[in-house]
Amino acid sequence: MTGPQWMDEEAGPLVRPYALTGGRARHSGARLDLITMVTATGSPTDVSGIGPEQRRILEIARRGASVADIASDVDLPLGVVRVLIGDLHDLGLVDVRAPGKVAPLPSERILKEVINGLRAL
Repeated sequence: MTGPQWMDEEAGPLVRPYALTGGRARHSGARLDLITMVTATGSPTDVSGIGPEQRRILEIARRGASVADIASDVDLPLGVVRVLIGDLHDLGLVDVRAPGKVAPLPSERILKEVINGLRAL
């Protein structure tokens, strides 16, 4: 084996993703879309009992990042990262904020009135 202790060059990580989540594929808490923003609320040194992957997520979340960005930075599957973030949220270590609502598009009638008004100028 070369490289980090838990890495096999041919097989990849020796700790499989399902082991990181305790076999869970989903988290029952907050809904975490790809663009949900995650922000750390505490310091990872204050918490014992969380794994190195969750500590890395907390480091990234200090500056605020989307779920997709965190998954990319920690190089874990998105489903695993969602479960880990959900666990951190349950512990009160991260705050998750859904993306803002997009305003509805104006109706065709209003757009035609704007065009007619511009033509009248």
